[in-house]
Amino acid sequence: MSKMQALRVNRQEKYEWEIKEIPRPTPADGEVLVKIAYSGLNYKDALALTDAGVIRSFPRTPGIDLAGVVVESKNPDFTPGDQVYGTGFGIGVSWDGGFSEYQTLPGKWLLPLPENLAPWEAMAFGTAGLTAALCVAAITQKVQLDEPVLITGATGGVGSMAYHLLSKLGYRDLTILSRKENAPSLFPKAKDVLNPEVFLIEEKPLNSQLFAGIVDTVGGDLLAKLLPHVHYGGIVAACGNAGGIKLNTTVLPFILRGITLAGIDSVNATSQDRQKAWNLLIEHKDLLQEIVLQEISLPDVPTVAASLRAGTHTGRTIVKL
Repeated sequence: MSKMQALRVNRQEKYEWEIKEIPRPTPADGEVLVKIAYSGLNYKDALALTDAGVIRSFPRTPGIDLAGVVVESKNPDFTPGDQVYGTGFGIGVSWDGGFSEYQTLPGKWLLPLPENLAPWEAMAFGTAGLTAALCVAAITQKVQLDEPVLITGATGGVGSMAYHLLSKLGYRDLTILSRKENAPSLFPKAKDVLNPEVFLIEEKPLNSQLFAGIVDTVGGDLLAKLLPHVHYGGIVAACGNAGGIKLNTTVLPFILRGITLAGIDSVNATSQDRQKAWNLLIEHKDLLQEIVLQEISLPDVPTVAASLRAGTHTGRTIVKL
């Protein structure tokens, strides 16, 4: 039986991970076997290397993004040689994911790789890019180009891509929130760069109306403190929980200002929404030249994942298999 390298997590006496040689999987009916060229490293992947509840069945290979070539197919929609990519669904959580040299996946979870998108570009976007594009789609439905927009966690993958997408679409009144000292140099055209602590000290249920739209990648207390600052009829696209899953707020911004809190889910987004989001990313793929992007190998994943969990990571990281 053919073997392959994979990063595996397991929980027996304790939660642990290791890079090991395991049998190469064989596709069942409806599945394809993909030789993975690249994966991406996301915050969710970083949590998957700890006992944070992301993975609940073991052993498991993390990696919620992957791109590569079909080498064997039992799905009528794909043939060997097809370039494909996939994000979300159960990949890397309830199904073995992209931190391996090969992987079998249901064909319905994969998309054909467009001719104008390389595998590394697809993974440079990955779940982060898809999430950012879905957030931007929500913002553009309610916010005009001359209205102010705030992006939290802006030095991360989702935040940085959301910023650059909004900028390319013509939004000019963009403010970012970040604790990183290098944030101003990363966003020289931003109207303002603020520390989140500016908002965390406030307690008012309604406050000065500062932003027509917010892309929030953090959640928790920060999101609660920002809701009172949203314009009448404004929108918050919420997609992250790095700051916590609880939301301690009041109904006043909703019933007195008519604001919208839009939850953004990239894991189970519809095929139509996914395709629209990817079309937007491909149209503006030159933004990959403007974000911090690094390429690592599989043995580097645990170290970089630790920096993601610690909040010291910047930009996007792709994993070459």
